[in-house]
Amino acid sequence: MLNLKDPKYYLNRELSWLQFNTRVLHQAQDESRPLLERLKFLAIYGTNLDEFYMIRVAGLKKLFTAGVIVSGADRLTPLQQLREIRKYLHQEKQVVEYTLINIFKELEKENLFIKSYNQVNQKEKRELDEYFASHIYPVIVPIAVDATHPFPHLNNLSFGLIVQLTDNDTAEVRYGLVRIPRMLPRFIELDNNVYVPIETLVAEHITDLFPGFTLSKYSAFRITRNADLTIEEEEADDFMEILEEGLRLRKRGEMVRLELGSHADEDLINFFNRHTNVFKEDIYYYTSWLNLGALWQIVGNKSFAHLVIPSYKPRNLPPFDTDDDIFAVLDKQDVILYHPYESFDPITRLIQQASKDPDVFAIKMTLYRAGANSPIVNALTAAAESGKQVTVMVELKARFDEENNLIWAKQLEQSGAHVIFGIRGFKVHAKAALVTKRVGDTLKQYAHIGTGNYNATTAKIYTDISYLTSNETITNDVTRFFHFLTGFSKKGKLNTLYMAPTQMKPKLLSMIQNEAKMKTEGHIIVKVNSLVDEDVIRALYKASQAGTKVDLIVRGICCLRPGIEGLSENIRVISIIGKYLEHARMFYFQHATPQLYISSADWMPRNLIRRIELLTGISNEKVAGKILQILLLQCNDNVLAYELMEDGGYVKVVTDPSRTINNQRLIEAHTEKIHKALKKESPNYIKQMASRLYKES
Repeated sequence: MLNLKDPKYYLNRELSWLQFNTRVLHQAQDESRPLLERLKFLAIYGTNLDEFYMIRVAGLKKLFTAGVIVSGADRLTPLQQLREIRKYLHQEKQVVEYTLINIFKELEKENLFIKSYNQVNQKEKRELDEYFASHIYPVIVPIAVDATHPFPHLNNLSFGLIVQLTDNDTAEVRYGLVRIPRMLPRFIELDNNVYVPIETLVAEHITDLFPGFTLSKYSAFRITRNADLTIEEEEADDFMEILEEGLRLRKRGEMVRLELGSHADEDLINFFNRHTNVFKEDIYYYTSWLNLGALWQIVGNKSFAHLVIPSYKPRNLPPFDTDDDIFAVLDKQDVILYHPYESFDPITRLIQQASKDPDVFAIKMTLYRAGANSPIVNALTAAAESGKQVTVMVELKARFDEENNLIWAKQLEQSGAHVIFGIRGFKVHAKAALVTKRVGDTLKQYAHIGTGNYNATTAKIYTDISYLTSNETITNDVTRFFHFLTGFSKKGKLNTLYMAPTQMKPKLLSMIQNEAKMKTEGHIIVKVNSLVDEDVIRALYKASQAGTKVDLIVRGICCLRPGIEGLSENIRVISIIGKYLEHARMFYFQHATPQLYISSADWMPRNLIRRIELLTGISNEKVAGKILQILLLQCNDNVLAYELMEDGGYVKVVTDPSRTINNQRLIEAHTEKIHKALKKESPNYIKQMASRLYKES
């Protein structure tokens, strides 16, 4: 009998995340992609890594300092994890730099260049000098550091120069910093498609910033601080006030990483680290340019649009291909939309129409990441100002979107909306909206439940599911859900939907166990962003041991180890990385009723026991068939998919040239055909599709 708690059966969460970001890096290395598309993936890789250090590495450091020995089913200590992370990233840094330099060599053939100040011609230098005088000199911050000038505080992700100076009169060596404000561009763009790293221009003008001194040497630097915002809600009555204070403190968190440019030497490093004390293994030296995330500036050059994959225009398909009343559509049928292939506009229209309809009494919504200049928030504001009852749960603890959400919360409050700031001790991550409308002498309700955020911008680049319905069994539960958010409830139990933290995990475990009872007749398909929860993983292991087939589509972190004889040989795990960020959560359980589910939750402890989430069963055969088709198509993807091996590594799924399946490209090309085909299918369509996949695999 295998011990399912044995650490060797679990992959480490942090190292699994690093593998995910490596898969992102692979997209930048893929020479079949257009050049700026490759550069885009390097930018994504860099911003991902910034957040990883700000949150995960910072958290491990805190655990180590607190004396915590073990965390996670793999039983690696925080110190062991930190060592493995540093080793992994120092090795991968060489690959990153090689990839970046190689891409820019290729871009030179397209007449797009990155050049330092010293590499441009005299005319261009004069242009840069004028730019420095007019745009940089007035806002840049030169800082002397000595006995009378203390080392300054540097905010998170601060970027600038460490400088060693020589006094022209005394030959005395001095040190200082030059802070380059974030409002300045990372690269100065010249008219001939030449991008000049700003630090090389600033270095050329150090004598303007420190008159009477000569620059001896310099290095660019960039720092990363702990940005994990811990809010002790009990400490203040005004939650908005304490969040604003927390955001200020985030800028002053412990320094957890130092990135240095190619000119860094021992003198400069010793000077800087005397004041900051960054652990030496958390110092990364680059021969190229710091801040990969800033490459978006170059990716966005419209003159080189041919070097990115063309953008796709989301479709408005029936029944939303006309300006017909959305409520009238939902009176007749349930609708599933698959973004970004199908437009997010109907969801925006639903709220906008509700805000203007004189028969609409109330609108209730959860907002997690609404984005900037949100048309949905503007519609809610207008609805509240017109006298409708508007209730909005604004989750102020949405990491890195807190400031945006504070702005929306204040705007909504000022308009007269009832704004709730989450549930004490939990983060509200569920995505739901409810409109209550007078129809004749009765009230009717319309619901939207999604796997992604109410953000029209990200809905164009994230794959997500939207479910729209007027089905009373659903809308009654959504009403109950909002009553739970706004009032007091010790049970928080829904009848048709399943809510975390009380109902979702038990329901998922029950469905997994039920499939396991069916042994070789059982089949589970799961699509999530992350799989970490130990109880869920053990249940999947038991299902595999019983002979049940388990297909897992896990984009990011996966702590389950597939392919172990006698334990997980019936489990296959793939990760799909492509043009769109795979963000939807969808589940299929062959012997459950219903068989198809969507959810806002990943299978992680934080989602299942520390957040308010929703799991929604899709009973409508036609609507459910669409979800299953997506799942089956992704299971068979052999272009974008990577398969997880027993050792924790990922290998690219081998492409059969005669049967190429790129699920994202296929859905882009055939969205309308798929939609029409689904409308014609027989009632047994789900069973037929599932049976076909089972036999093929």
